[in-house]
Amino acid sequence: MPPLPGSSAPAPERRLAVLLSHLRPCHEPPRAAASAERHGTEAEAEAEAGLSASPCDGGGESSSGAGRCVFCNIVAGTAQAFKLYEDDVCLCILDARPLTAGHSLIIPKGHYPSLQTTPPTVLAAICSKLPLLGTAIMKATQCDAFNVLINNGEKAGQVVFHTHVHIIPRSKDDNLWSSETYPRNPISHGQETKDLVCSIKEVLSSSPEDYSTVTSSTPKGL
Repeated sequence: MPPLPGSSAPAPERRLAVLLSHLRPCHEPPRAAASAERHGTEAEAEAEAGLSASPCDGGGESSSGAGRCVFCNIVAGTAQAFKLYEDDVCLCILDARPLTAGHSLIIPKGHYPSLQTTPPTVLAAICSKLPLLGTAIMKATQCDAFNVLINNGEKAGQVVFHTHVHIIPRSKDDNLWSSETYPRNPISHGQETKDLVCSIKEVLSSSPEDYSTVTSSTPKGL
């Protein structure tokens, strides 16, 4: 991302600030603790996909939240955040270090370190709330657009290894990136592109439902 106009902060420092934006939850007067137990719909989703939440989600952890990621602590009620929406499967909170006013995160209540390990039904439940939440956030911030962003894997900028979806309200003068921030060239129609298409199709046909077999850059132990 290029440096903001009028700002002396170099691009690397700006990107670092974005990546670190989830490490500290916002401060808010204590609210009733959200249940850390998995609800029926989520358990069913995991069973259907042959996936399960990691031990980070509840079971056997101390009441202080030791050993859990920051999002699991928010779900369990042991860390504070500004909550916008909650249901049996997911929670929407304001980002602790927003890029714009209203920058929010949707997180599943179960701990899944990557998209590959998140049950498709849980992802579907999260995605089904994007129009509702995105529209509400746009209206409240008087914006007319928003970005939906997922950093999946360390090299893609993921810092908190608990699946989460960004909703970033956009306005004309927000000084963030545009869709054409970087120059792009037309796709090649040569053999290299054809080989890439064949390679992707081969992977899809060999294991169309087993996303967990895809190599992930998630650090070990998360």
